[in-house]
Amino acid sequence: MLGVSANTLRSWERRYGFPQPRRSAGGHRHYELFEIEALRQTLAETHNASSAVALAQERGTGPSSCALLAEAFASFDEQLADRLLEESLALRSVERTIEEVLLPAVAEQADEGGPTASYDFAWRHATGWLSAHKRLAPAATRKEGVLVIDAWAACDLETLHAQALEVVLRRAGLRTLSLTPAIDPGRLGSALRALQPRALLLTGTGATLDEIARLVYRVRSACPGVIVFDYRGAVPDSGAATIHRMSHCPTGARDDLLRWLETPASKHLALAAVRPAQAPPRQERWRVGS
Repeated sequence: MLGVSANTLRSWERRYGFPQPRRSAGGHRHYELFEIEALRQTLAETHNASSAVALAQERGTGPSSCALLAEAFASFDEQLADRLLEESLALRSVERTIEEVLLPAVAEQADEGGPTASYDFAWRHATGWLSAHKRLAPAATRKEGVLVIDAWAACDLETLHAQALEVVLRRAGLRTLSLTPAIDPGRLGSALRALQPRALLLTGTGATLDEIARLVYRVRSACPGVIVFDYRGAVPDSGAATIHRMSHCPTGARDDLLRWLETPASKHLALAAVRPAQAPPRQERWRVGS
């Protein structure tokens, strides 16, 4: 991005104290994107290292970062939050903006004691932003359907992650449909016929195991080849081979799903060890893989 060597960048850090990286556990330097972008702009303007660093430090904040967006949420500044997200999109893809800026900034407002006003504001702002980008996603380019069962709960961070995942899947060209586990499994027929899902994604933490089990049974009965995925611990991990755990980030989960879709069907049974679904007893708790 800067057109200089790593040694030059380290020499600026020693001489000018900017940009100031964080260190990973292994000692590697991690730079804030907004600092690098600010320095790139001032280098283009001044063509001199010391002047560029001084100007970048004088200007202070650069394009959007997680920290800046978190500050906008904490101050309830909707216009600033919108501007920071738009600035991020000028530097990052939608996917990277979601993972590197939006979701961490909302998480910054979370409090173990319960929802705060700033968290509620951040969550609602993020929900609206994600909904807009879901509508703006291009038309599906793949024939595979993906049914997302989202155990939706207001102001739940996991619900936000589920919304982010659907945006990322749509942008990957997949046909998606999100439903809640509150739907009577007997009324899913028209949706299943329209979507013909090859994958069922379980997300969120607001559903009981019984509700999930009946939905899984209904979907598998109508679509025998469907494979069930768990995103971010929607169901407890019992080691069952019939539930596939996805990466905890939206793009990682997308890549997991695409790898499965691109695996020849003949290998799925060997990899997944899929067994015929059994209807769970109505009065018993469902165990994953039963």
